[in-house]
Amino acid sequence: MDDHLVQTGQAAVPALRWEEPPDGPVLVLLDQTRLPREEVELACTDVPALVAAIRSLAVRGAPLLGLAGAYGVALAAARGYDVEDAADLLAHARPTAVNLGYGVRRALAAYRAAEPGGAAAAALAEARALHAEDAAASAAMARHGVQLLAELAPGGSYRLLTHCNTGALVSGGNGTALGVAFALHGSGQLRRLWVDETRPLLQGSRLTAYEAARAGMPYTLLADNAAGSLFAAGKVDAVLVGADRIAADGSTANKVGSYPLAVLARYHHVPFVVVAPSTTVDPATPDGAGIEVEQRPGSEVTDLAPSPLGARAYNPAFDVTPPELITAIVTEYGVASPVTADSLASVCVQQSTR
Repeated sequence: MDDHLVQTGQAAVPALRWEEPPDGPVLVLLDQTRLPREEVELACTDVPALVAAIRSLAVRGAPLLGLAGAYGVALAAARGYDVEDAADLLAHARPTAVNLGYGVRRALAAYRAAEPGGAAAAALAEARALHAEDAAASAAMARHGVQLLAELAPGGSYRLLTHCNTGALVSGGNGTALGVAFALHGSGQLRRLWVDETRPLLQGSRLTAYEAARAGMPYTLLADNAAGSLFAAGKVDAVLVGADRIAADGSTANKVGSYPLAVLARYHHVPFVVVAPSTTVDPATPDGAGIEVEQRPGSEVTDLAPSPLGARAYNPAFDVTPPELITAIVTEYGVASPVTADSLASVCVQQSTR
C-alpha cells in the first residue's frame, strides 16, 4: 500500500512509513514536535526509541498511534527483541488513546498465531492491514460526516470550528474530523475553518494550520478562550472534533478544551460532532468516569510563556465530554445520533482482539 503522506504542495512528506535498509527494518516518523517550521524525520530502529517518540508527541493522534503500536510490534519481532515485553512497553506508552493498545494487540495476536519462522512477517502484515483499514475508515467517515452536516446545518456552505489536530497527521488516510473538512473544501462547501490554537502544545496552531495551509483551505486561528465570542456572534455552523477514547455510553475523551466547546455549542444550539473510527470506541470502559486522563508535565504550561519560578501547573492532556452534549458520533460504519450505548454499538464493529 502507499505510504501515509501529508501533501506539501509539489512534495509529499511521509508521516509514518516502514523501511527495510540493509542493516535492518526501521519505522520512520515525521517528527510532529518540529512542525510547522521544520519537516524532520525520526528513524526508530528499536522499541525504546519508538516509545520515546510516542511519549514526546513526535508521533500522536489516536489512529496513528494505533499504527505506530502495530508497526512497533513488527519492529521488535524483526529486530529480535522480546516481543511480549516490547508490546507491553508500547501499549502503556500513553494511557488515554485506546488505539495504541489496540494496534499493539492486533500485531501481537498475528505474531503469536504464526509459525515461528514467519512470526515477524505476520506481525508486519497485520500492521500493514491495519494501516489500509484506517485509510479506508478515513474516507468513509468523511462521506458520513458530509452527509450528516447537510442534514444538521442545511445551506451547503459551512463555518466549522475544530480543536487540536485531526487530519492526515493522525491517521492512515486524510484524518477524522479534519478529514470531513477536507472533503467539504474539495467540494467548495467550506466557507471557513476556525482553528483553536489548542493549549498547551498548540496542536491547532502548529499542526492543523499546517495541514490547512497545505490544502489551501480558508482557515483562521483563534485563541482557545475566544471561541465563545464566535458562537455568540453566530459565526459557527458546527463543531467537529476527534477522539482519543470513546466509552461504551458515548462519553468522549479528546484534547483538553473539547468539553467547554461542547457546553458552548449546546447553549448556542450548534451541532457538536465527534468523528472517530470504531477502533477508538472502547466497550470495556462503560462511561466517562472509567477513562484515565493523562497528566502531562507542568513545564509544558509554565514554559510556554515565562512563569514565576516554582509555579505549579495543572496540565491534563484530555477532558471528557458526556454523551448528552454530543450531537452525533461519526464512525466509518455510520452515525450514532442521539448518542447512547445502543446507537453507538449499532454503528461499530467490535474487534475480538480488544
